[in-house]
Parts: sequence; C-alpha cells; structure tokens
Amino acid sequence: MRTVRFGIIGCGLMGREFASAAARWCHLREPSARPVIVAVCNRSPEPMRWFTDHLGTIRQATANYRELLANPDVDAVYIAVPHHLHAEMYITAIEAGKHLFGEKPFGIDREANRAILAALAARPDCFARCSSEFPFFPAMQRIGRMLAGHEFGTILEVNAGFLHSSDLDPNKPINWKRSVATNGAYGCLGDLGLHPLHVPLRAGWMPRNVRAILSKVFTHRPGRDGQPAPCETWDNATLLCEAMDPTTRQIFPLTIKTQRIAPGEKNSWYFEILGTRRSARFSTKQANALQFLDYSGGEQPWQHLDMGQEMTYPVISGGIFEAGFSDVILQMWAAYLHELVHGHTPGPFAGCVTPRETQQHHEVLTAALESHRTCTVVTVNGD
Repeated sequence: MRTVRFGIIGCGLMGREFASAAARWCHLREPSARPVIVAVCNRSPEPMRWFTDHLGTIRQATANYRELLANPDVDAVYIAVPHHLHAEMYITAIEAGKHLFGEKPFGIDREANRAILAALAARPDCFARCSSEFPFFPAMQRIGRMLAGHEFGTILEVNAGFLHSSDLDPNKPINWKRSVATNGAYGCLGDLGLHPLHVPLRAGWMPRNVRAILSKVFTHRPGRDGQPAPCETWDNATLLCEAMDPTTRQIFPLTIKTQRIAPGEKNSWYFEILGTRRSARFSTKQANALQFLDYSGGEQPWQHLDMGQEMTYPVISGGIFEAGFSDVILQMWAAYLHELVHGHTPGPFAGCVTPRETQQHHEVLTAALESHRTCTVVTVNGD
C-alpha cells in the first residue's frame, strides 16, 4: 500500500479530526493509500503539543509554514487556517510541489481563489481538493447514485443548507470569523456555503442567478478585553437561485441556506430533492435515515430507510451499525487518497470538492453579495 506523508498547517479542530482519522485508518477494509502525519505547523506552540503527544509519527513541529513546505519528507499538506491566509499558503504549497487538501472557501474572495487556481494550472503535478464531509454519509451517497442514475424524473425543486446555533449566545466572545479582514466579506457564506453547494455543483446545477437575503443579527460581541467589539460579517444567509438540470434542460428553484444563528440546531446539514418520479431528503439530525418517495400514480407515501454502514469506501464495521461524523470524516479522507492514487473516484458523488467547484462557489457568493446590496436578482458568472 502506498504511504502518503502529510504535514498539517493549522493545528485546530479539523487538523485534530484528520489526525484521528489517520490513526484509525485500519478501519478501512481496502484503502488505496495510507496517510502518515510527519509534520505539524502552528504559529503558537500549544496546539502542536496535542499532535506530538498523541502521534508517534511527528518528525517536525514548527511555527514557520515555509519550513514545513521545504521538508522533502512531506508529500502532501492539509491547510486549515483562517480565510485571509488561504491564497498565500495554498499557492506557496503548490509552488513547493506538495499535494494539497484545503479548507473552505479556498481563498478569502473570488480574486484569491482565481490566484490559487492559476497556481494549480501551472503545476499539473499537484493534486488539490477542498474539504466537505457531509455528502459522505451513506444516505447521501445513495442519493448521489440515484442522481447518477437519473431516477428523479424532472427536477421540481432542490433545498440544501447548513444550520447551527453556536452564535446564538450574544455573549460568546468575538473570533476571527467576525472580521472581514480575516473571514472575508462573504461572512457565513464563505465559512459554510460550500457544504450545501457541494452536491448541487457536482450534479451540474450551477445557479444561473441568485436573490440573496443576508442578516447581521448581533452587531457587537465581547472582545478580548471584555468590551464590546464590532461584528462585521453576516450571521445568516438565504439564497434563492434558478438552476438548470443538464439532463432535462428544465429550470428549477434551488434554495441554499447558511446560518450561524439557527435556534434549536446543533450542526445540521440537509438536502432535499423533489422530482416528478422520485423525491428524497436527508438531514444529519437523523444521520442514518434516508427518506424517499416514489411516484407512479395514486398515493404518494414517504418511506424511511435506515442505512447503517453502507459506506462507499468499505469499512470493517458491520452493516447494521450506525454511522457518525467521525465515520464520514474518514470517508472524505479515503476519497481524497483514492483519487490521488487512482485519478478517479468510484462514482460521480464519491469525491471531494474540486478546485473548479470552489471557483463556481465563489461566483455564486460574489453574486449573492451584490444581490443583497442592490436588493435585486443577480446573474451568476458561469465561466
């Protein structure tokens, strides 16, 4: 089995999730390659101690990301840093010849994203993908196979979103996601938008236009000194788009929601597709449940199917056991390494977000900002 030696730049929550997935790589039955984390980088030393304490494979721990990228023993990097650092670090990694797994939104704005994609075009030997784990739940992989098989008939409507309530408390201290300089003007759309757009973009449903309504709920939060500090970024966003199904050429409404302030929601990702022959829906609130409706005349009952461990990348768990977040993180990383090694995925919805899809995502978000500013429907650049 091929070994891919990884460096992690940004030792926060998602870096630890990757390390945990790598530590349980034996849970996969037939992996295409094995990740080994050999280097970590963080500006402050404390977060790196978790990695050096828990992983016996770390050979380099540095506060200078350029030192990590100069390490010849690093084949690939996972970079999970605030958005304003994406372009600088991603481009430097690409120019250093490292394979890249990046975080959303793959550049703080459209210009930064274009610069990253230009660097990738100049280094076709570098493989790059972006993080988005929720489509790897078994129920969503089943929906993906339905889409690939054109089982829905004419698409009537699609609704997708990512909702959580972590910012509902107005006394939660301010962080980098509240600053335009570090998070970007997109606000919650930049942080969350690629999650609900992943499957629509992969299905070929690039929005033609968008009418966006953006909300800034709390204008101030406690700063480091305890005094009120301004919150500059958007809390919640609702996008109503027109999209075209490339199979039928029919236009349908596509609604995307991203909310940091959604009462009652923990960390809920959902997807719903309504069609003339079949409809289906999934939510992480019931992570093992696939709901679907088949119509051939007469009554139209929704059916409920428990999925269990029906994984695209096979695992040792019995099929009757339920899947959770750590399982889909493992599936996402298995998808990245499978495509890195083989150059393809087992199916059209079994791969990570591509650089091209991050570019489409930025076009939608740029149009959404203009739509909200002007209170109009804005055409999305489809180039």
